[in-house]
Amino acid sequence: MANDFSLTATSRTDLGKGASRRLRREALIPAIIYGGDSEPAPITLRANEMVRNLMEEAFYASLIRLNLEGTEETVILRDLHRHPYKNNTIMHADFQRVNAKEELTVTIPLHFINEDIAKGVKRGGMVSHIMTEVEISCLPQNIPEFIEVDITDLDLHSSIHLSEIVFPEGVHSTLLHVTEGAEENEHGSLPVVSIIETRGGASTDESEESSDDADSAENSD
Repeated sequence: MANDFSLTATSRTDLGKGASRRLRREALIPAIIYGGDSEPAPITLRANEMVRNLMEEAFYASLIRLNLEGTEETVILRDLHRHPYKNNTIMHADFQRVNAKEELTVTIPLHFINEDIAKGVKRGGMVSHIMTEVEISCLPQNIPEFIEVDITDLDLHSSIHLSEIVFPEGVHSTLLHVTEGAEENEHGSLPVVSIIETRGGASTDESEESSDDADSAENSD
């Protein structure tokens, strides 16, 4: 389960680019809440609180308790506009209201474990992350902070594919969703992580085999 996050917001009626610039000069962030049975609501957030939360990886796909002038709403971050070159300057944020009974589609990170002891790494290979996040669908209360991928047994020149990833109960990959009448899903064969041979180098086993072949040839001369 993802972490517990909260934000404090105030309503805003002064809209437009000029108003947004004034808010940012005052260390505030213009934002909007939409979705559910209510109309979209323009709001203002405190920049320091928002930036502090954004430092947490889980914040991007977690349920957020947003206190709007004494009324609490459960939302999720849907879009974030940063300054082109000032990464900590947030230009605008979009939040979607969450219904506990309706599934959400969110993108969460993949965490790869046991890379240093992976079979292929021990043979001189290098881990190649092909996917670093995955889009999932689930009820709000089932959103995981991340999906863990154990590569202990992954050998050189081998891959773990999307269909081999173990998702928590109640969570499924949107790419693996099989439409009615389809026999299989082509996305299941998408590689998520591989162990490749390092450039210009052979694996330990291959080096030993080459050395053995050379010794045999020398002894036969």
